[in-house]
Amino acid sequence: MHFLQTLSAPTIFFSQCIGSKGIASSCKMGSLSIIHGCSMRQELLLSYTVISLLLAVVLTFYATSAVAVDIKNQTYITFSQDHVRMLDAEEAIQLTLDSASGFASSKKFLYGSVSMEIKLIAGDSAGTVTAYYLSSEINDEFDFEFLGNVSGQPYLLQTNVYSNGTSGREHRIRLWFDPAADYHTYSFLWNNYHAVFFVDSIPIRIFANNQALGVPYVSRPMRLYVSIWNGDYWATRFGKDKINWNHAPFVASFRNFKVDACIWKGQDSECSASTSNLWWEQEAHQTLSSEQAFMLSIVQNNYTDYDYCKDVKRYPTLPAECNHQF
Repeated sequence: MHFLQTLSAPTIFFSQCIGSKGIASSCKMGSLSIIHGCSMRQELLLSYTVISLLLAVVLTFYATSAVAVDIKNQTYITFSQDHVRMLDAEEAIQLTLDSASGFASSKKFLYGSVSMEIKLIAGDSAGTVTAYYLSSEINDEFDFEFLGNVSGQPYLLQTNVYSNGTSGREHRIRLWFDPAADYHTYSFLWNNYHAVFFVDSIPIRIFANNQALGVPYVSRPMRLYVSIWNGDYWATRFGKDKINWNHAPFVASFRNFKVDACIWKGQDSECSASTSNLWWEQEAHQTLSSEQAFMLSIVQNNYTDYDYCKDVKRYPTLPAECNHQF
């Protein structure tokens, strides 16, 4: 299934997809209402370009300057050392599940950008959870949780936010690609204004700083953690599909850990926007660009599997931030 299936009529005037570096001539359009053969980001940019041209909007593109980190020397194994293996001349890490295993960054960060390329468990991964998250020592978290599936079913990506120990902010989407077939990039952008979750540079969730509404915001230093573990009591179809241990070992791989963030050294002032010129605090990153907002709306409208802000049974009175996320 392609990411966009209901483009407006003006799309017939375009015969090629538009990428971040111009025209991608090898990516041709299909029929009036469906784009064939384009990557998800190309499809998004094409649709957005159509709308932008009709409205005479100038596109702005988001770019980061993340710096690659030596993954071996900048991480440490948190548990099950015999289940953690270095790959590709120690440029990648592989985690194996028959109980649990994980690693973490050796340093803490307070605001900035963190990304990792991940290739998930192939085949029948039902019941497994591959977690990639930032966490403080006082239960603040930004979570990517990849929920395993019975072969042939879509992977679900659950994100969650813990702020000042408050959880219950789950959001799940269906990924539009097979995350076990190849590596894809999963990133956080975190500043004083919001935290944004990205998949291959496409924003899938935003958690805004709504302290003015009484909503706690994450403003403590956090460490990156990665783990793979048995979550079959809840992860796949709410616990209906259990881990089939006959298919073990379950393997996920991680590489290209990149950090462009403030390294925490024990003082707030070192990571404060008021005391240094930090790119992630600049105006361009205080809100989503028009392109990013469009991409996020496509994800939310077409790929959402669960949104706590729409769960009126769980929250008869919706949390204060639900109508103030941008």
